Amino acid sequence: MTERQVDVWAAGDAYERYMGHWSRLVADGFVRWLGCEAGLRWLDVGCGSGALTSTVAARCRPRTLLGLERSPGFAATARARVRAPAHFAVADAQALPVPQGAFDVVVSGLVLNFLPEPGTALSEAVRAARPGGLVAGYVWDYADGMGFLRRFWDAAIEVDPSAASLDEGVRFPLCAPEPLRVLWAGAGLTGTSVAPIDVTTRFAGFADLWEPFLAGQGPAPAHVASLSPSVRARLRMTLREALPTRPDGSIELRARAWAVRGRERAA
Repeated sequence: MTERQVDVWAAGDAYERYMGHWSRLVADGFVRWLGCEAGLRWLDVGCGSGALTSTVAARCRPRTLLGLERSPGFAATARARVRAPAHFAVADAQALPVPQGAFDVVVSGLVLNFLPEPGTALSEAVRAARPGGLVAGYVWDYADGMGFLRRFWDAAIEVDPSAASLDEGVRFPLCAPEPLRVLWAGAGLTGTSVAPIDVTTRFAGFADLWEPFLAGQGPAPAHVASLSPSVRARLRMTLREALPTRPDGSIELRARAWAVRGRERAA
């Protein structure tokens, strides 16, 4: 086995093949849950390849919409995929280059758990929100609710028990209702609530599920890229045998995200 790699976030198009469709499904559920009126100023922190930004642009008729993303490659993908009124810039979620109180809604999708200091990022989001503004986000339920990733890591650990330390369900304890509630309340936000967002991930066949893991973007694909060809083949076979495959070869699994929201205190 080759030396293990860290999470890779560089090629937005490759990430789109791996997670883009499911990211857009959960973004749609999240935006509907927020229920915001039209004409607001939105900030999408850690916008990635633009799944949430594009949903806000399509559904919410924002007055302004800014997506910030640390990876230049992901920001370029978002810029190419999402049209006006969205604008994009390269920036760190933990040091937002925006004025205090400049936005009505500050959101983040599938990013908080990957940041070295989620609390710092949330404090920056709160700073960017106007008094009474909404601050919200969502993360995958890696431990129990993200079906195809849960099956992947179970298979990876069966093939190589040392992969247990890479399991996103273990690495990201933030991705559960109570830790999210505590984080939001600790940032001074009021009216905090947490809710599940469930979507169905449907794959035409095993190749449709497996091949995006070869794209190299994100923890699981980075792990696959670190394996020798023989170990990768064992992982592929172990995962295939563990999946609930229908007679026509298709695979259907649940994916759950946890969404959280709260409001900046009014002036």
